[in-house]
Amino acid sequence: MSILKRIKDSIEASINNDWNTLNQLEQLDKIDQESQDQYVILFKHSVTCGISSAAKHRLEGDWDTINDGIKFYYLDLLSHRDVSNAIADRYKVTHQSPQIIIIKNGQAIYDTSHHSINVGAINAALG
Repeated sequence: MSILKRIKDSIEASINNDWNTLNQLEQLDKIDQESQDQYVILFKHSVTCGISSAAKHRLEGDWDTINDGIKFYYLDLLSHRDVSNAIADRYKVTHQSPQIIIIKNGQAIYDTSHHSINVGAINAALG
């Protein structure tokens, strides 16, 4: 088994149970539908990037302070680049990694990346 495969498997095993895995294009239709009733947060993660891992760790460390009633999705963009590209096209956001995108009523209402990913900013965007 390659070292990158072991790293990827280790990271995937550590995904917080509150994340929903996003790995299929068809899920974007479901996300649009879910966003009619609640906020949906997409986290685009590069499993080989230290900045991305730090952003994920920051989010999970402050998980309990994010507003209730939010649906969270986790995308391993290295394994699912087609989904990542579709997100950029569908929600009219520039592809970045790591990246947080908040979806409401089928539209991106907020996105940020890299060191700007933090729970305070997410909560402010959620109102």
